[in-house]
Amino acid sequence: MSNQATITVSTLWRYPVKSMMGEELNGTHVTLGGVVGDRSYALIDSATNKVISAKNPKKWPDFFSFRAAYTAQPDATLPAVWIHLPNGDVLRSDAADVNQQLSAALGSDVTLATQAPEAATLEQYWPEYDGESNEISSEAVAGDAPQGSFFDYAALHLLTTSSIAAMQKLYPEGRFEVRRFRPNMMIDTSGLEGFVENDWVGKTIKIGDTLRLRISDPCPRCVMPTLAQGDLPQDNGILKHAVMKNRPFVPFAGKELPSVGVYAQVLTAGWVKRGDSIVIED
Repeated sequence: MSNQATITVSTLWRYPVKSMMGEELNGTHVTLGGVVGDRSYALIDSATNKVISAKNPKKWPDFFSFRAAYTAQPDATLPAVWIHLPNGDVLRSDAADVNQQLSAALGSDVTLATQAPEAATLEQYWPEYDGESNEISSEAVAGDAPQGSFFDYAALHLLTTSSIAAMQKLYPEGRFEVRRFRPNMMIDTSGLEGFVENDWVGKTIKIGDTLRLRISDPCPRCVMPTLAQGDLPQDNGILKHAVMKNRPFVPFAGKELPSVGVYAQVLTAGWVKRGDSIVIED
């Protein structure tokens, strides 16, 4: 890809509580650990000690109906979060009875945490194996992110408008919006076609004045983009007819996998905002 292509930051996102709906941002500081405040909280299943994730909708069917937002801007000190429940109630994460209220809302005993258990794992549902013994797998947390964090793999996730457009072309009936794919950065690649970020793997990109990232891997996809979120309907065709058509080689897995977007490592921290220019380096 030419460095002369016009590529800019379109939108920015953080998700204060893992797998809950999050916040759209105009600008944010990105540290070596990712977007400040991103996935800093998570729920832990008291029965299994696993990190709760929307990746297992059979067990946690309405988790995308929960929404989290910070009570103040996060920095070196992690502020409390507001948690909006599906029934309209709003909780504060620092309330004395927050675990009891969240457990009641989910129908299971859970604990809100800011540190992942040792050797943390989560459960992931694979719809292509529905009804078989291997439809649910146990996945490690934070494979390429700081230990103790709640990221699925890496601390930063990027997606391009070209990939959204490519999927829409493959499956015109679907509604392809950034919310389905939960990136930290939506990148405007107007004028480019296809899953262009596949070609960025192994390269360094510069965003704005100081932020530099190394693109490490394509982002493999599971059931999550197919789930209902707000006014977005559940749609299994998102995975079957669009995501499955893009199968790049994923270095950390050592094989080709259905993927959309890319993971990134932060080389140099910095501030990023909407409209910042992006340069793809070799």
